[in-house]
Amino acid sequence: MSYSNSIIFGPIPSRRFGISLGIDLSPSTKQCNFDCLYCELEPAKTMDSMSDYPSVSEVIKEVKKSFENHPKIDVITLTANGEPTLYPFLDELIDELNKIKKDAKTLILSNGSTIYKQEIFDALLKLDTVKLSLDCVSEKCFKKLDRVHNNIEIEKIIPSMIEFSNKFNNNFVLEILFVKDLNDKKEEIELLYEAIQRINPKRVDIGTIDRPPAYKVKPVSFEILESVANTFNGINVNIAYKNRPNQIQKFSENEIISMLKRRPLTSEDIENMFDNSSKIILEKLLKEQVVSIIDSSGLKFYKIL
Repeated sequence: MSYSNSIIFGPIPSRRFGISLGIDLSPSTKQCNFDCLYCELEPAKTMDSMSDYPSVSEVIKEVKKSFENHPKIDVITLTANGEPTLYPFLDELIDELNKIKKDAKTLILSNGSTIYKQEIFDALLKLDTVKLSLDCVSEKCFKKLDRVHNNIEIEKIIPSMIEFSNKFNNNFVLEILFVKDLNDKKEEIELLYEAIQRINPKRVDIGTIDRPPAYKVKPVSFEILESVANTFNGINVNIAYKNRPNQIQKFSENEIISMLKRRPLTSEDIENMFDNSSKIILEKLLKEQVVSIIDSSGLKFYKIL
């Protein structure tokens, strides 16, 4: 079977990464070891390996073709209708992509479930950005929300993420998707914060359902996400929320310093929260080097030095 028309999607402009070329490693059907309640794909039986996939040579051929047609590609994104780390030749594919990527960066979007497998762990170390999901810490929440395949060793995931973060020299991002009445409970949020502190990723993206989900579950409000971000004290947190409300206010210098000590703010946070006078104070603090701007996987954060 030929997958040539469906392996590649894009390139499309990405706010964070520039021009992104997507690679779908499961173009014909959903193949995943999770069946998340919030998944935007149809419900499907979980599996621990792919049975239907393109060859490495097919993928590389299509990527080369895209480079010919679109010489300015900033990031090559490995994803799937399901879980990309189930692709059986992932290590070989990453090696081949690294040979032809030129100035582009490589990125994988994974649910994090296979990070404790040595061959996956080692393959992901060769990428420029690794983004893993971590929706729950307790086993009860994990099984209820992410509906994991029965052979996944949940208790190994967080220790392996900690080890990966210590060994990985590039951009490591965690993503949490909050679902009403599931992982938005106080005890789950506290467990997540404790785990994130130990994992120590460069950035944490938090969001909620914004597309029709596979099952009847509901999103949390922006206010809940903001509360979570403030709970994750000292962590680079990006709130991903469509049509987030403007909450323009005036802040004093002391208030800005106190806010940034609690958590670094993104450029989008500043635009949605600071009035012009507050932005002028922030610029002054930047010039005085009280505040610095750091780049974390394509997102700018304002933080106290």
